[in-house]
Amino acid sequence: MIGQIIEKEHIQDFKIIPADVDRSLVLHDILTAAQRLGNEFKSKTTIVFQTEDGPKRVETTVWSLTENYVQIKNGVLIPLKAIIEVSL
Repeated sequence: MIGQIIEKEHIQDFKIIPADVDRSLVLHDILTAAQRLGNEFKSKTTIVFQTEDGPKRVETTVWSLTENYVQIKNGVLIPLKAIIEVSL
């Protein structure tokens, strides 16, 4: 899996930019499953997303999912267009 591991509390320290390929539609189903696992079982998901400093990887609970964003703890939003990879 690619990306430098960071703590979820440090996501806002980076400027998130769109990934080279927009995988929003492809990742929607897996992110929906991640949201369900997070809400029902407090299960964590690994999300790799693009920043100006290169890909970053975070292990976190997905709280909610909208058409354009995934929300994690403390109201942090990650744009779907920035997500490179998701694993449950």
